[in-house]
Amino acid sequence: MRPINEPEENFEINIVPMIDVIFAILAFFMVSSLSLTRSQGLPVNLPSAQTAEPKQTAQINLTIKTDGNMFLDRQPIELNELKGALTDKITPNSESLVIINADQKVEHGQVVKVMDRLRQVPGATMAIAATQE
Repeated sequence: MRPINEPEENFEINIVPMIDVIFAILAFFMVSSLSLTRSQGLPVNLPSAQTAEPKQTAQINLTIKTDGNMFLDRQPIELNELKGALTDKITPNSESLVIINADQKVEHGQVVKVMDRLRQVPGATMAIAATQE
């Protein structure tokens, strides 16, 4: 038993440190989400250009690796299958941008062959990806 003269202790939960932690976590997620980008292409060393600018449309990524292997939205594809695959992916009467992510060491002739196939697909516009200098 407690003596009658002793005052009763009031217990409090201090929530200020908890609020500080929640705001710190919120700030961390906000800052880290700014650096997230969605890219369908595979990693290659892009050449640089002074006039490079980002494009914001419905896009299809075509990647050409150094060894000449091609990937359409991360799926391996051969040059002779490219026209049919793009025709299936592009919806009629829509603006679809096919972005060519060619490594800077890929031969120019192979990129020209790919661009020639892309010109044969109705409704496809193309762009060549580059990093800005």
